[in-house]
Amino acid sequence: MENIVIMMTLFAIVIVGFFAGKLGYMGGDFDKRLSNLVIDITCPALILSSTMGGTLPDRQMILPLLGISLLTYVVLTAVALLLPRYITHRSEDQGVVGFALMFGNVGFIGYPVVASIFGHQAVFYAAVLNVVNTFAVFTVGTMLVMGGRGVYQFHKNVLWSTPMLAAYLAMLIVAFDIDYIPRVISQPLTMIGQITVPAALLIIGSSMSHLSTRTMLGDRTVYATSLFRIALLPLALYFLCTLLGFSPLVVSINTVVIAMPVATYGTILCLKYERDTTLITELTFITTLLSVVTIPLVAQFFA
Repeated sequence: MENIVIMMTLFAIVIVGFFAGKLGYMGGDFDKRLSNLVIDITCPALILSSTMGGTLPDRQMILPLLGISLLTYVVLTAVALLLPRYITHRSEDQGVVGFALMFGNVGFIGYPVVASIFGHQAVFYAAVLNVVNTFAVFTVGTMLVMGGRGVYQFHKNVLWSTPMLAAYLAMLIVAFDIDYIPRVISQPLTMIGQITVPAALLIIGSSMSHLSTRTMLGDRTVYATSLFRIALLPLALYFLCTLLGFSPLVVSINTVVIAMPVATYGTILCLKYERDTTLITELTFITTLLSVVTIPLVAQFFA
């Protein structure tokens, strides 16, 4: 029941963004500037704050968590580069489909869901898993969004973007077992990071407000991608990681994280790099809507 409440709450914020766009409070240059604020300031604060304010997990869990996350995103990178050509014949859409297949909404939805299923301390486990996810979003993910027509280019400056610098620092905090950060640092970072979730969801809602009802309902490409994102890929990775001998707790948390709807960063990156947001907005909307049903089912099987 708690997972349904979480999903409905997040979905309600998307609806507020939708009406804000319709009424002219959001849209156009405002959405782009807000997207830049999220990526360059509030998102790095969220990443750093995820390693502050709680008891660090058992050190023996850290390497398995990083290991399973690395394996997961190696597999998902291969899927993102190969599978889209079979889902859509539009080469200009293949990068966006690849992004949607590869990245779930870990930071925005994954943390509260993991906490409700596994307990508060498990948020830190999810944050450790999210280090590799963050690295992948702002490297491979950016390449996919910027690619277009199946050409993927690597931009070295992505490695030194503020989200990546925050991810590097978060890894150092974990590696050196720094379990105390002064509140004068952690509290401002936490407050700024908390802006990320509602701002990103409002941006998605605003992007939806410019689409027709028919477009929002999606097409074959949207539903095929959604099926892989929230059902088939999480199950496949669950069985693969189980066969490779990872502990049940690590596998379960990783599976729940992977089963999240399409990452809101997709819409934000499309706005930042001036790509059409129609397809990524449809994918985010449909997977978020379907996850109201699928996430409680995932919780039932993997709790």
